Amino acid sequence: MKKSVLFLVFAFISLPASASDFADAYGDVAGLFGIDAARSTGLTAFPVLTIPVGGRYEGLGTAYTAVSRDTGFFDANPAASSSIERTELALQHTNLIADANMESIAYTSRFTNFGFGAAGKFLHVPFTEYDALGDQVNTIRYTESVAGVNASYRFLSSFYSYGLAVGTNVKTAYRHIPAAIEPGQSAFAYMADFGLLTRFNFLKFYSSRERNFSVGLTARNVGPPVLDDPLPTSINAGIAYAPLRPVEFSFDLQVPIQPFTDLPTEPMAYAGGISASITRFFGLHSGFLLKGGNPRSTIGGVLDFENTRFVANYTLDMTTQVGTVDRFSVEAAFKFGDRGRAERAEQAEEYYVQALLAFADGELERTVTLTERALEIDAGFTPAEETLRTAERSLAMQRRLEQIQLDETIPAPDFDEGFEDSPLPGGGAPDESNETNT
Repeated sequence: MKKSVLFLVFAFISLPASASDFADAYGDVAGLFGIDAARSTGLTAFPVLTIPVGGRYEGLGTAYTAVSRDTGFFDANPAASSSIERTELALQHTNLIADANMESIAYTSRFTNFGFGAAGKFLHVPFTEYDALGDQVNTIRYTESVAGVNASYRFLSSFYSYGLAVGTNVKTAYRHIPAAIEPGQSAFAYMADFGLLTRFNFLKFYSSRERNFSVGLTARNVGPPVLDDPLPTSINAGIAYAPLRPVEFSFDLQVPIQPFTDLPTEPMAYAGGISASITRFFGLHSGFLLKGGNPRSTIGGVLDFENTRFVANYTLDMTTQVGTVDRFSVEAAFKFGDRGRAERAEQAEEYYVQALLAFADGELERTVTLTERALEIDAGFTPAEETLRTAERSLAMQRRLEQIQLDETIPAPDFDEGFEDSPLPGGGAPDESNETNT
């Protein structure tokens, strides 16, 4: 099975085709969706904002809004940093068409439910100037740079509920266009991203604590125009579903908007992806993006080890020269500690297991003590909280029963003892002294 999958991967990558035949066949896909290619491209500034940061993000055809489990969240959904398992530092190189390349770096970490991060990317395109004799006389570069910071928080999270994560990116970008190309076109841009994310179980056919269904919503690149050119602003909605443990499907809908101008917007874009774990450390993924008149399909793989992750992708679109390394990207990510979260969770679970054993043996006071210790370590450990409440109720009932039993064993006072010869009101024994005197 694994050999067959790998064979299909390499066969797809090395598929021979002439440039004209490929463009005609591949470009017809846009027509199936009624997309007018003439009005679908070149309507926004800063194309670097549309090139993904993150190997899996690109590998799934950008259908990553609801997935977002690594540093690729920065461009996909800023709310996801509040649930990233470990601190990560990722470096990525993307080889675009001809000599155009993009380099990126991203970092993320979190404290319990508060996540934060920073990322940057640098697009550079060389231009060579020749004289009338064909001799090279000058080399210049067109560049675009983006840098930003991230913050997010996950509300209402517990052992049974992921809660709702809310996050934002604040970004700035700079475009450098040499005067030899076009004077007065270099400019800064300012923008922000906003995101929501939640996860839950739905039609899950395997056992795992990890939720198998995710829903995400983002507003990306919200900012004013740059020299009258709008930014690639959009509203993105995504879902991700893992019916079985090794397989996950993801889908994204992208709706371009122009909140600050009256210029026309690009048509909606659609993205879909699938990922599968072949072994514990190796997985494959593929994605398709229909955006404008240039459909894009991607295939790639990931090597995910304890402290490192490597992702490679090949993307095929109408700008790709089949048989070259155009649209090829490589990501290397380094995973650091989790700020002790796993160790604390393990310790809390150990206290919880001991509490269950104590409860089974009827040691209610010890059960209360152990569950309180577990909750001191992890206040959101709901099973320990439930066991604590049960143990407290049982202990209160036990003490009440003991008090009732104690009350029944104490004899009631005999009010007749010592009063047989005492005069009673309205009668009783005669007064002997009075009889004698009489």
